[in-house]
Amino acid sequence: MGFEAKATIMDGDQIRRAVKRISHEIVERNGGVKKVVVVGIRRRGVHLAHRIAEYLERIEETKVPVGALDITLYRDDFQVTRNIQTRPVVGTTEIKEDITDKVIILVDDVLFTGRTVRAALDELIDFGRPKQIQLAVLVDRGHREFPIKADYVGRNVPTSDTELVEVRLTELDGRDEVILGEMRE
Repeated sequence: MGFEAKATIMDGDQIRRAVKRISHEIVERNGGVKKVVVVGIRRRGVHLAHRIAEYLERIEETKVPVGALDITLYRDDFQVTRNIQTRPVVGTTEIKEDITDKVIILVDDVLFTGRTVRAALDELIDFGRPKQIQLAVLVDRGHREFPIKADYVGRNVPTSDTELVEVRLTELDGRDEVILGEMRE
């Protein structure tokens, strides 16, 4: 089984412009970044969160805290698939900032069913009571199973159930691009 690429839907320049635009929208909507904390969902969401925070710092000339969430133990499919032979690989959650009364910008690479975001929301609440949580995603591909909608979207990409969206980032993959493809047997 493998991934068969059909089309590049975002290249490096388009990703950079989308992240920059999202950052400007965050500043505009929140009247600055005074109470903003950017939190990325592991893996690629964390790298996008750092990129957004860098733009926010350039725009507002102030440091913006960045955190990372590992939602492995909060996933609703963890209980279904767990057995003695299967051990999930659990990463670290790093939120050093007190999030109580802060505006959290939750960042992920692709919004699909909404299950990942739901798990992230559950985990965030364990760290405090934010004033507000806003969602920023690079790609929204539709097919929601939960009533979750992104506040900031780099690009909407309507897909079929059989298509996949793969985000590649320089920090992990050596280049920036978003690929539309299908799984092949």
